[in-house]
Amino acid sequence: MLEIWRAGGSNTGADLAEARAIEQEGWDGQMFMDSQCLSADPYVQMAVWATATERIKLSTGVTNPLTRNLAVTAGAAATLQAVSGGRAVLGIGRGDSALAYLGHAPVSLARFEEAIKHLQILLSGGEIPFEEFGSAGEAASIHSLSLGAKPTGVRLKWLTEGLAKVPLDVAATGPKVIAMAAPVAERVTFSVGADPERMRWALAAARQSRTSAGLSEQGASWGAQVVVVCHPDEDVAMEVAMHMAPPLARFQTMQGQVGPADAATADNLARIRQGYDMTEHGNIASKERLVGSALSPDFVRRFAVVGTPERCHQRLTELVGLGLERLVVVGPGFYPADWGEAGRLFVREVMPALRRDCPEKQ
Repeated sequence: MLEIWRAGGSNTGADLAEARAIEQEGWDGQMFMDSQCLSADPYVQMAVWATATERIKLSTGVTNPLTRNLAVTAGAAATLQAVSGGRAVLGIGRGDSALAYLGHAPVSLARFEEAIKHLQILLSGGEIPFEEFGSAGEAASIHSLSLGAKPTGVRLKWLTEGLAKVPLDVAATGPKVIAMAAPVAERVTFSVGADPERMRWALAAARQSRTSAGLSEQGASWGAQVVVVCHPDEDVAMEVAMHMAPPLARFQTMQGQVGPADAATADNLARIRQGYDMTEHGNIASKERLVGSALSPDFVRRFAVVGTPERCHQRLTELVGLGLERLVVVGPGFYPADWGEAGRLFVREVMPALRRDCPEKQ
C-alpha cells in the first residue's frame, strides 16, 4: 500500500489540534525536522503527536549521527515506539543544517556507514562493545573507575519483549549512501528530485546493492522525498516552486554533483552549489535563498512536481510506478496562506487518486 508522508519544517512546538487535523486529512506519516538551531526538538513534538493521534506514523526528518550519541537516538526512537503503539520510524542522514549551525559539514561516509549499522544493532536489542562503539566525548574511560563489575558494551537494556523494532529510514542522494543503506536499513528515502531518469538511477543503485549483498528486494521499502506544488493556475504554482526547489536540489550538489544530469541540469545545480543561502534554510518560502542567478523554470518543472491536480497525479503516478512505496511530500504546510482552499487540492484530490491508481508493490 502506498504511504504518503508529510514533510516537516521549522516548528516552535507541537499543537494537539494540528496533529489530529493532519491525521484526519489522511496522511500516513509526518516528518519532524531535527535541526536544533532551526526547529524545536522533534522527539518532544512526536511524543505530543503520539498522544493526540491513533494511526499516523511519526519520524525524524531527519536526524544525524553527530548531534546526539547513537545510544541516545536509539533510546529516544524506541521510547516513541512504545508510547505511540508501534508508529515510530527513525529517519537519518549524514547531517545538513543541524551540523552547519554547529560549524560542521556532514559526517564522513565511513562514520555514517558505521552509524547505521550500530543503530540497527541497538534498535534490535543487541550490544556493541565499547571498543567498537567509540568515544562519547572527552570523558575518561570507564576502566579508570574502581568498580566491582563494569558494563562492557552499549545496549538498550530496558527494551521490553514484544516491542516491535523501530524501522530505520536512511535519507540518500548519492550512490555511496544508497549502496551502504540499501542492504542495512528497512527503508531508503531518495532525495533526487522528481525526474524519472534520476529516480530510475537511484532505484537501480539500491537494487544492485541488495543483489550484491545476496539479498532480494523483498523486505526493502523505497521512498522518495519530492517537492509538490499543486495549484489550478500553473503560473502561480511555478512561482512558489521556484523558491521551494533549492533546499532539496541542494542535496544533489552540496558535495559534488551526483546522478545523471544533462548540461542544463548541471548548470542549475552549479548555481545552487555556489549561491545557496544557508542562513535562510529554515524558511522554505524564502526568496533570498539563492544569491545571484535564479534557477530555470524548465529545471524546476523536472526537479519538482508542479501544476494542476491532474498534472501532479500524473507525475507522481509515474514515479510510484518505478517501484516506490512511499512519497514524502514537501508541499502542503508550506504553501502561502492566501491560497485558501487551493492549498488543500493535493489532500482533497491528489492523495485519494494516488491511492486508487497506484497498486501495491509485488
